[in-house]
Amino acid sequence: MNEFLIKPKIHFGEDALLALSSLPGRSAFLVTDQAMVKFGLAERVTSLLKQQQIRCRQYDEVASDPDISAIVSGMKLMDDDYPDLVIALGGGSVIDAAKAVMYALWHCRKDSGRSKPCFVAIPTTSGTGSEVTSFSVIKSRSQKLVLVDEFMLPDIAILDPQLVKSVPASITADTGMDVLCHALEAYVSRKASDFSDAMAEKVVQMVFGHLLTCYQQGSNLPAREKMHNASCMAGMAFTNASLGITHSLAHALGGMFGIPHGRANALLMTSVVAFNADVDGNCDTPAAHKYAALARLLGLPSTSVRDGVNSLLVAIETLKQEMQLPANLQAAGVEEHRFQVCLGELATQALHDSCTPTNPRDVNAADLEKLFRLAYSGGPVQLQ
Repeated sequence: MNEFLIKPKIHFGEDALLALSSLPGRSAFLVTDQAMVKFGLAERVTSLLKQQQIRCRQYDEVASDPDISAIVSGMKLMDDDYPDLVIALGGGSVIDAAKAVMYALWHCRKDSGRSKPCFVAIPTTSGTGSEVTSFSVIKSRSQKLVLVDEFMLPDIAILDPQLVKSVPASITADTGMDVLCHALEAYVSRKASDFSDAMAEKVVQMVFGHLLTCYQQGSNLPAREKMHNASCMAGMAFTNASLGITHSLAHALGGMFGIPHGRANALLMTSVVAFNADVDGNCDTPAAHKYAALARLLGLPSTSVRDGVNSLLVAIETLKQEMQLPANLQAAGVEEHRFQVCLGELATQALHDSCTPTNPRDVNAADLEKLFRLAYSGGPVQLQ
């Protein structure tokens, strides 16, 4: 028996932030970062809460790739005045941190008789889809830990394109490729279903239709809204279908070398698509057939399965080039000697990542090392 979980109530479109005016509760705990404080977005949220006479405590020290110490700090502050509402305002790191703070504190205090707070997620980047997923990624030393629990699913997600129109082009590119990767991996996952496939297919169309416009014209609100919605839909697909080894490899790279998550996915994506499709062999895997179906959906040449896979690979590489993303890990600044020293540990971490079991093709450590090497200096996949 399978299931498809859709939990968060989603408010979307221009001025969706006004949904804060109808939240239940009398006290709130706002998790955010210094960028949201600097740009006045945190104040916009607290002002709307004050209008509803909801008092608010603010934890605004979340950094990119939050670690365990950041979670502990948030837990202490939240425990001092346990709220009715937890609101996460920011990118994936902020939303993941809020999830981990709630999750850890709840388990530490589950015998206290407290009710679980209403959890509201307000993404300010179009990438992780964390506002509708049960996933949280937390850093521990040089490793990223992937937590997965339905407890962490937000109750309400607010998608307001006004909050993403000023995102810099480079971050738009990184996060947009993360959206594409979520859709591609959910689509070929061992846990994929008709329901997740429908969302993944739509997301792939939306990314190729609107991401480049967002990159080139950041203030284009219709395009921003489409990518914001696509990010959320991709999150809904992968929280049900899970992901694959692009994310496993990217988690290891991000923990070891600090490469932004979306960029790491972009650097690894085509190598993994080629591997899952078995382009060096018969190109007749279940994943290959699904990639070819995506190529047809995008109107790309697909007279055979191999032709369709190759067309999709070309389209991905072209999109990366048009957004001036680095061609490989070397171009992304990863020093060769350290890469070689860390290669075995990178592969081990990726092999044991929680995303690996649902990859459509079985892998071992040697396969993962090969994929890392291809991503280091290989450049675009050599098509067959």
